[in-house]
Parts: sequence; C-alpha cells; structure tokens
Amino acid sequence: MSNTPRVLTVANQKGGVGKTTTAINLATALAAIGETVLLIDLDPQGNASTGLGVEMRARKQSAYDVLMGEASLAEAAVVTDVPRVSIIPATMDLLGAEITLATAKDRTYRLKSAIQKDGAAFSYILIDCPPSLNLLTINAMAAADGILVPLQCEFFALEGLSQLLKTVEQVRSSINPQLEIHGVVLTMFDPRNNLANQVIRDVRQFLGRKVFETVIPRNVRLSEAPSYGKPALLYDLKCTGSQAYLRLASEVIQRERSLLAAE
Repeated sequence: MSNTPRVLTVANQKGGVGKTTTAINLATALAAIGETVLLIDLDPQGNASTGLGVEMRARKQSAYDVLMGEASLAEAAVVTDVPRVSIIPATMDLLGAEITLATAKDRTYRLKSAIQKDGAAFSYILIDCPPSLNLLTINAMAAADGILVPLQCEFFALEGLSQLLKTVEQVRSSINPQLEIHGVVLTMFDPRNNLANQVIRDVRQFLGRKVFETVIPRNVRLSEAPSYGKPALLYDLKCTGSQAYLRLASEVIQRERSLLAAE
C-alpha cells in the first residue's frame, strides 16, 4: 500500500439501507486484517460516531471543522476502542455546512483537500454519507477513489440506484474523473422473502460483477450492536451479520488488489 490512502465512500441517498452499519463493520473488518482505517462521519445524525462509542462530549472537533478548514484530519480524529480504527465524528453543525459553503469556490473539494494534506497516516479512509445527494455527499464523491453502495433487498431498491448512478456520472464528468462504483452490497436480506430473492436476481442482472457476492442478512445482533457503541464484529463476532461483513471485507480487499494491479 502506498502513502496515499484508498478512499471509499459509502453512499445511498435512500435512508435505512444499512449504510452506517456497513461503514462501521467494514472499517472494523479491514482493521482486523491489518489495515489502518479512518472513518469520516459526514451524516449530521452522527450514527457512525455513536455506533463506534464516541459520545457527544468527546466530539470536540468534527467533520464540520474539517470542511471549514478549522481542523486537520489528525486534529479532528478520535481513536476508537477498535484497534487501528479512528473516526472523525459528526455533529449537528453539519446541517449548516451547505449554507456556509454555498459561496466558496472550492466548496466541492474541501474534504479532498483535507485528505490530500493529512491522510497518509491511514491505508483506508471510509466516508459515511448522509442519506441524500447534497453538498456533503458531493464532497465525499469528489474525494473518493470508489463508491460502495449498500442496497436493501426490497422493491424500490433499483429505482433509487438509478438516480445514484446518474449522480456518479455527473461527478465523474465534472468533478472527479477517477470515480468508480467500487461495488454494490446487498443488505437486509431475508431468505424467507420471495421478493428479496427476486431483487437480488434483478440487481445482479442489471449490474453484473459490480455486485459483491457477499449478501448481508437481516440480523438482530447487527441491529443491537450500535446501542452498545460497538461494531457487530466486537459485539458478537460469530453472528451471521458479523461473518458476512468479514467476507465483504475480504472481497473489498481482493477488488482493491485487482484495481491496483491494473493501474
């Protein structure tokens, strides 16, 4: 791995698709296989910060301060209880970032600049986006090498995906020509649901090899873990959800190696 971190943005403009759960557990799984990971929480709700046990009073500086140029990555990063995982937490201040940055010429590149200045301490940077296609998400896409898209196994999944793909194309053409869809991960799969199986078939037919083999199941332990301030992999390593995220991390690393080999 070079001194330049690989930056992956976890994005879907639809809420409730397992985006933050994916970001937290993928970060933990990557760290478990030796990577040094920074998770940037760009969602004003701050669920990734809470899910990694970072309480409000510990969020002295946040992603908002980084975007405003008032803190570097190193200054804002909080070391978590997960070995080799740090997080830049979110606060409700992020709700005002779009208005504050609206007239700035470099408004879409604030996060990219911060990572270029100060990201070399990490081998992976994951960005957890808000559930909307706003300036925060555009900043994340501008900074990213690739986008990882969590997609819930439900009827409207493909409808939302097509809008996201259009946005990615717009960002590629105007802001970040290197941006790729790193992969789509199917989440919240219930094998008893015939519709869920149909969605998986449809998505694989539509996107082919872009879809990860690993499918994340609906799992009670995955849902419980954030309330304890822990990733599922620390809360219950043996549960089906944790095992699925370990397999996903392995797939992500394999794709990364293929991409780097092709460069």
